[in-house]
Amino acid sequence: MIQDHSTVAADPASTPLLDISGARATIRLNRPKHLNRLQPDDLEALLKLFDRIEADASIRVLVLTGTGRAFSAGYDLGSIAERAANAQEQTAGSAFEVVVNRLEDLAVPTICRLNGGVYGGSTDLALACDFRIGVDTAEMFMPAARLGLHYYKSGIRRYVTRLGVDNAKRLFLTAEKIGAAEMLRIGYLTAMAPPEALDEEVDRLAAVLAGNAPAAMRGMKRAINEFARGQLDEEAADRRHRDSMRSDEIKEGIKAFSEKRPPKF
Repeated sequence: MIQDHSTVAADPASTPLLDISGARATIRLNRPKHLNRLQPDDLEALLKLFDRIEADASIRVLVLTGTGRAFSAGYDLGSIAERAANAQEQTAGSAFEVVVNRLEDLAVPTICRLNGGVYGGSTDLALACDFRIGVDTAEMFMPAARLGLHYYKSGIRRYVTRLGVDNAKRLFLTAEKIGAAEMLRIGYLTAMAPPEALDEEVDRLAAVLAGNAPAAMRGMKRAINEFARGQLDEEAADRRHRDSMRSDEIKEGIKAFSEKRPPKF
């Protein structure tokens, strides 16, 4: 396994860490004493790591997780208050929102390994992943209404398109804390596992995703996200479909199917 800290800040004990093992990249939030609370420097580091992952064609899947007993306590409230006092930054938009939207649009499929509780803005960070597998002791909490914060629009859209209007209203307007079983019921979790089986569940899904055709998955992920936003680029989706019918991927896929073996993309 390769550890790469070159694109993050100097102190690896408190910044996102990147591990690459074969076709799988893992980003670990690593501020466990503060429940992996995100600071402004972490946002810049995450963007650089996302760029690094997309630039490496050998990486087929990303797993995002945390160190310790929580996935993340969200974005630092002190930084939010500081931004709120800065009119220029209000106009420029939220740096946190940029990171979450970038994660949602990442070309490779993404899995959030929820090793524990997920709170505040990190609930949206996890929701931006394609899959969320959590321990059965996990919980989530969106406190925006208690803080007097009107959440950014792309985050509200993600809640609505992935969880439905009623669940989005419940979580945002009541600021209610819910446990893993309810997270699974409303669709926030893709799957739930006891702590000792979490890695097995994540590994299984990561292996499936890493073994599928990367270009086909990349295009379909983009189309699904665009459908969810009501902003489908129909011409581009049609072009990707036509290109796939002539691609090396489909040739290998059909050949492997006829030979009753796993494809090698």
